[in-house]
Amino acid sequence: MDATLLEKLSECVEAGKVNLAAPYPSQMKGQPGADEYTQEALKEGIPPVDILEGALISAMDRVGKKFSEHKIFVPQMLISAKAMNVSMQHLKPYFRTGEIKRKGTFIIGTVFGDLHDIGKNLAAMMVEGAGWEVIDLGIDVKVEAFTGALQKHPEAVVGISALLTTTMSNMQPVVKAIKEISPATRVIVGGAPLSSEFAQSIGADNYAKDPQEGVKWLNTLVN
Repeated sequence: MDATLLEKLSECVEAGKVNLAAPYPSQMKGQPGADEYTQEALKEGIPPVDILEGALISAMDRVGKKFSEHKIFVPQMLISAKAMNVSMQHLKPYFRTGEIKRKGTFIIGTVFGDLHDIGKNLAAMMVEGAGWEVIDLGIDVKVEAFTGALQKHPEAVVGISALLTTTMSNMQPVVKAIKEISPATRVIVGGAPLSSEFAQSIGADNYAKDPQEGVKWLNTLVN
């Protein structure tokens, strides 16, 4: 296995270097990015699972830790996630064939009445980068959309996001409906105005203050 190639790919994802043409970050201008290194790794015969685990997951784990420690902020995290997504596009055929196994399925959406998506998008990107299949329902997601997605993916974990104090209360009917049709389904909630106490009060299984915490909890569910 070409550890150096994976290290370069991991560095590109962490730094947010998408491809050769990308001007960001400035110190890597004119150098290959996640796009090129992923293609090169596959051509070299590096197993796709090694690319995922040895480069992408490790890079996004470091990004998540930096974010949790306030060493980087949302813009840097988004550009790292963009680099990771470019790499993932090359790996998705191997997920479909079963050559790479997903850790599980994660359904996520911003609760009805709330049109904010940055936090939800960050969480979705981080979870996908950690090796999960993500079903992103978008924003202003009604109860029926959550339960409908769960019926299609009965083994999934559900994530609900809200940014406003006026919409966080809308999470309760969603959690209630999910638990009524599938009591064993795990539900995680997140968003600026939330707390562990609130999550517990509405029947959710967990609260994550940031995407990194959410990923850590999800990974505890994997056998």
